Amino acid sequence: MLSRRSFLNATIGAGAALATHGPQRAAAQANRRMIVDAQVHLWKAESEDWKWVPGVVPQLPEPFTIERLVPMMDEAGVDRVVIVPPSWPGDRNDYALEAVRRHPTRFRIMGKVPLQDPRSAALLPKWREQPGMAGLRVIFNTPQTLPWLTDGTVDWFWAAAEKAELPVMCFAPGGTSAFGRVAERHPQLQLILDHMGTGAAMVRDNTITEAIGQTVALAKHPNISVKVSASPGLSLEPYPWRDVAVHIKRVFDAYGPQRSYWGTDLTNTYAKGGYRQRISHFTEELSFLSESDKDWVMGRAIVQRLKWT
Repeated sequence: MLSRRSFLNATIGAGAALATHGPQRAAAQANRRMIVDAQVHLWKAESEDWKWVPGVVPQLPEPFTIERLVPMMDEAGVDRVVIVPPSWPGDRNDYALEAVRRHPTRFRIMGKVPLQDPRSAALLPKWREQPGMAGLRVIFNTPQTLPWLTDGTVDWFWAAAEKAELPVMCFAPGGTSAFGRVAERHPQLQLILDHMGTGAAMVRDNTITEAIGQTVALAKHPNISVKVSASPGLSLEPYPWRDVAVHIKRVFDAYGPQRSYWGTDLTNTYAKGGYRQRISHFTEELSFLSESDKDWVMGRAIVQRLKWT
């Protein structure tokens, strides 16, 4: 977790990075293609009516609010953002819904439900009636939740999401192989693998290559796609994070431009660089992406997958 001083320094650094590239260049980028960030967490300060889960620590020491994000989007030329509600407020989507109410053309939500409660299935048939709700996001990244992928705990969820025609973003770093069974049993269910199936802890554990391998192996399932997101968190280098290019290319080669989605997970790697750098990383530094590829990866593909008109 960043200290307050580190957070402020990172904020200054991010602003400097934006200034270096310049708003005119960002505007030109936006005019050239639609830019859609496939994952950003938003949260407000903890209060009596907005409590956090005990023991769960936010990614930044300061809230990352609607008021913070929208100017950053404008400055960098980001047209739209998919909001993924964070873990620390629990299974609630109200602040994301507020963002859509205030900016209905710029945000969509991959919301959360209590996975451990099969009664949540009753929520899904009318899920899209909530303004801005595009689908769901599920997390399997702890000793408690990882077994749910294979022990039957969440089998109800896959069936209910498929029936409701809701795409599902799935975060299971190092555990994506389990989604092969899900994809086979529910061929109409659209599964989107978060962050290439990796997590920042894999840098320390030296397990990134193995996790990428699991994700690549799932490309044979037409109902599985992938977010090539949060890649700066896997890098041991400064921008342009050249050591992660091999992983991005491996995933992109397997899934192709129409099943690969750029995203930042901005708050999880905030000190790594500004919004403009995260855009130019893909649009200027990855030579294996054609201009057509970039159009898809940077926005067109995720908009199509989520049926965001």
